[in-house]
Amino acid sequence: MDQLEIAAEEIRAKFDLQTAARDKALTVSRALIRHCALAIRAVHRDDLDVMQEHLQAAKTMATELKEDLAGHPDIYFTGYTQDALKEYVEAEVTCALIKGKSIVMPAELDVPHATYLKGLSEVVGELRRRTLDELRSGYSEEAERLLTHMDEIYAVLVTMDYPDAITHGLRRQTDIARSIIERTRGDITFSLRGEHLEKKIQELSAQLGVEE
Repeated sequence: MDQLEIAAEEIRAKFDLQTAARDKALTVSRALIRHCALAIRAVHRDDLDVMQEHLQAAKTMATELKEDLAGHPDIYFTGYTQDALKEYVEAEVTCALIKGKSIVMPAELDVPHATYLKGLSEVVGELRRRTLDELRSGYSEEAERLLTHMDEIYAVLVTMDYPDAITHGLRRQTDIARSIIERTRGDITFSLRGEHLEKKIQELSAQLGVEE
């Protein structure tokens, strides 16, 4: 029985460490998600200083998660931790693309591949949001640029035809991204046709000498 009690003490000590690591990971994950959301909101408002501040905080917390959980892979690869890192990917890539920079690569973010791809899939929704903001003022080349990035992301996602056990539900996210892109393409086309129609009306009015 003495040996059993010794073993029990060792198990309790291990569980105490895991519980402390889990509790901290939950706290950091929640804060990481919050900073990512604020960074995305800031970039949509073109508030670059605030965007950069939250991206830096998010980067620090993502690194902290990785370092703190180096000895706890079961916690690092659990749902809430990877969800937070997915939001980190989404924030970094969204901000970069909206500001006209190159897409952020997986190695730069140092996250699991499946997490990177799932974050990438959610960038499509943010690019649609930005595109619709652009279209409020009418058709623009910027809207076309954003749509091109959406197409490029989808072209990569659709090639990841692997089991969900490997990609963790990426196929569903890819289907959602495709639907978002199709709607966005329709919105841009409608805006472009409306602009062409307006120009034709103006040309006809000028020919007829009709004042607008």
